[in-house]
Amino acid sequence: MICGLVWTFRRDTGSGVWPDGRVSASPLLLPGPVRRLAAWCVVILLVAGVVYVGIRLAVEFRTAVVPVLLALLGTALLGPLHRWLVKGRVNRSLAAGLTCVAVVGVVGGAVYIVVAALIDTGDQIIASLKTAAQDLAEHFGAAGTSLDDLASNAKELLGKFGGTAASGVISGVSVVGEAIAMAVLALLLVFFFLRDSHRAVGMLRSLAPRSSADVVEAMARRAFEAVEGFMRGTTIIAFIDALCITVGLLVLDVPGAVGLGALVFVGAYIPYLGAFISGAVAVLVALADRGFVIALWALGIVMAVQVLEGHVLQPMIQSRTVQMHPAVVMVAITAGASVAGILGMLLAVPLTAAAFGVAHELRELYSGASAVDS
Repeated sequence: MICGLVWTFRRDTGSGVWPDGRVSASPLLLPGPVRRLAAWCVVILLVAGVVYVGIRLAVEFRTAVVPVLLALLGTALLGPLHRWLVKGRVNRSLAAGLTCVAVVGVVGGAVYIVVAALIDTGDQIIASLKTAAQDLAEHFGAAGTSLDDLASNAKELLGKFGGTAASGVISGVSVVGEAIAMAVLALLLVFFFLRDSHRAVGMLRSLAPRSSADVVEAMARRAFEAVEGFMRGTTIIAFIDALCITVGLLVLDVPGAVGLGALVFVGAYIPYLGAFISGAVAVLVALADRGFVIALWALGIVMAVQVLEGHVLQPMIQSRTVQMHPAVVMVAITAGASVAGILGMLLAVPLTAAAFGVAHELRELYSGASAVDS
């Protein structure tokens, strides 16, 4: 390409062949392994540059990009229900509307149960934490420090940074408004994606060049199947985790057990971190209402469920979807958090699963093409 020359190198003599067939006996400056390494470095740099530019553009236009990504996740999760309604001879638009209403009811009910449970036990949690802090201060506290000193220092800090806090509240209100707008847009996009899902393949093929339409369709199908399998498997695992923890908390007579189970279900969509936060909240509620011994039992139940998930449920339920090493999942979550916070952690793993699906499809296509050529 550079200077209009296209070179193909012979491994045995190291000579070069010009495009018109003339042979040059000039020796190669670099050996074959170094050239291959340089080629891979160029490819990696190009891919990294494209990914970086894509991420920056997505962050810049996050108000439009995030609802589309959430709608794709929702479509992957709710697609089986919509297809079941359509097979039952329900109109596609009506089926999409019923599916969206069902998901709003489920999500709204789960949020209400979680918030109500936390409000009912919030004072008990705070009192329990205060008692624990007092015990720690008595046994391990430094000389001249107490909770009263901490409280006075906190008041002083609040007095100094009151203006900053007020501006933070205002910005927080704007963030909430933006989040509500994106959620409404995502829900509307889910409706249209479900209703027009049968036209997606034709639309995709019309946008792709004719020579690569089959490859683009295969890649899109594999990516969506990976996301759909991940969302379906995660939902099943989340339901089993929530059911087991809810039953355990009900046996221990922990207040708000149903709400805590709903929190476990929602938190399961953020691997590792979501389970840790929801389990910690369940243990805190048990500590606040039932004491230290019951809190230890609750902690044992949460840990047992996590062990069951990691060693039984994950390999058994998600064995047919894209398998990702836990290290890859943690790196993806960290990268998503650095880019978009909690929302990035939610989207990181499904997007990584889609990328793995596309890579797997490309490997199969090119390996099959090389086998045919050979």
